[in-house]
Amino acid sequence: MTEMELDPVGRPLPRFPEPAPLASHGPARVIAMCNQKGGVGKTTTTINLAAALAEVGRRVLIVDFDPQGAASVGLGISPHELERTVYNLMMERSASLAEVVRSTDIPNLDLLPANIDLSAAEVQLVSEVARESILARVLRPALDDYDVILIDCQPSLGLLTVNALTAAHGVLIPLECEFFALRGVALLVETIEKVRDRLNPRLEVDGILATMYDSRTLHAREVVARVHEAFGDTLLQTVIGRTVKFPDSSVAAEPIITYASNHSGASAYRQLARELIARGDAA
Repeated sequence: MTEMELDPVGRPLPRFPEPAPLASHGPARVIAMCNQKGGVGKTTTTINLAAALAEVGRRVLIVDFDPQGAASVGLGISPHELERTVYNLMMERSASLAEVVRSTDIPNLDLLPANIDLSAAEVQLVSEVARESILARVLRPALDDYDVILIDCQPSLGLLTVNALTAAHGVLIPLECEFFALRGVALLVETIEKVRDRLNPRLEVDGILATMYDSRTLHAREVVARVHEAFGDTLLQTVIGRTVKFPDSSVAAEPIITYASNHSGASAYRQLARELIARGDAA
């Protein structure tokens, strides 16, 4: 009898089943990738989770909602050359989703790109009516065309992030396995609860994802144990290990799923996609 594999906090790790193909697409589940701390793997997770979901036949839209445009760059699109972005959709009533959405080299995966123009939206939205709900309005026409919409948020808890949380059904929190990263999670959860109470009653935390995990260090194992102690099974069983292949694939402007398909990092994101589908947090 083979020994049961355990996750980093000692929970038996189930074999998440290969997702069944879908007979039809939509309505989409909207997931905000959110953490006000930078450098925790939000964009890496957005791109690679999207690619893993697309690989199993899900139609996925990435919304680049960071003025840095990292998700756009990571999929081979130069933000400086874009004439129309998510900013135009939010600020111009005449702009249509169809003219802004870009297809990618990954089958089933589209992108709503962003560039530095989006940084102006935070100031301009202040005087708008229902300013927290503008992204939700913008995404409404896309809901029936996709199975999952992933919003890559900027590292802040400002008005853009509140827009993402108001548009979302769920939040995925990538958390670097480092003690300083823990300190902001309580503040983020508090913000999520405020948005749920005041703007979006359906919003829930789909999971906390441990990223940049190094099983060789006691420090990383202790951080994961602390997160599990505080948040229980909200901590996903999939963990994303630290590897140079992630920055390598970013430089190559493609997901690790295609850049190094047999690498453990690609396997981890495929497992994450299966876990979210098994939990009902993705189609």
